[in-house]
Amino acid sequence: MVTLIVLAVLGLGAFGLWRWAVAQGSAGTLEWIDARFARDVPARLAAQGRYGPADQQNAELWTPAGKAPAGGWPLVVFIYGGGWHSGDTPEYRFVARTLAERGYATALVGYRLVPEGRFPAMLKDSAAGVRWARDHAAAAQVSADKLVLAGHSAGAYNVLMLTLDPQWLAEAGVPERAIAGTVSLAGPADFYPFTSDSARNAMAGVTDPRTTQPINFARADAPPILLLHGTDDTVVRVRNSRRLASALKSAGGRVQEVEFEGMGHAGIIMALSKPFAQGGKVLDPLLAFAAQARGASVPVQRENR
Repeated sequence: MVTLIVLAVLGLGAFGLWRWAVAQGSAGTLEWIDARFARDVPARLAAQGRYGPADQQNAELWTPAGKAPAGGWPLVVFIYGGGWHSGDTPEYRFVARTLAERGYATALVGYRLVPEGRFPAMLKDSAAGVRWARDHAAAAQVSADKLVLAGHSAGAYNVLMLTLDPQWLAEAGVPERAIAGTVSLAGPADFYPFTSDSARNAMAGVTDPRTTQPINFARADAPPILLLHGTDDTVVRVRNSRRLASALKSAGGRVQEVEFEGMGHAGIIMALSKPFAQGGKVLDPLLAFAAQARGASVPVQRENR
């Protein structure tokens, strides 16, 4: 009986913590909570710096503590969301800690926000951040090849555009062959006409809005893409991932789409933290894709969870 009471109290406490984190609506709050949970494998800050003069043009490279495997730690370059108007690299260190536990190095890349970061500045910055990560990889015993791009929300948009429109990585001096695959968590891919203030502000001044939409760059020879989306997302509707998956499939591209029933926009990024991992509901398909993309082709498929 005592055990049941303790479990019930712990369960209520965890639920209350989750509700509080959602109510705060802040990655900084999530980072604060996550930092208080012990990790089996700690993450180590291997490099930190800027790739440009603006404060937001910053990046951090994290690795698992301990000896690197032969060939170096595999690398995920993660770009955060925030509607292109908010967010900061240190707020997403929980992603690096989570991936370090699973044997991955993580580069957290910042980018200029609006108004300075309006299209295409956020893409130029994201590509330059990928270049920074590759430039600092060897000294940290990280593999600069076969890296995986990942992002949430606006950050997912950034990595989708880097993946599908090759001009941005090429301009930054990053060869497309260095990208093993890309993971989009709740990414906007087909959102013109612009209906939200964040989209209108980020894309202000664009002469041809079609050039801002990832779906218009679907192609057969793009790196493989994993689209993760919650069905209850009211910020970036799941139709974005569904339409992009369909466009990529029609073009002969390599794509997986995984939908999470009942999950919202915040829940999908919270699932990459220690306290709200939900048994690896989001992390497991992400890592399975990363491993497959780094070593094998990725089939076209759709999955619901």
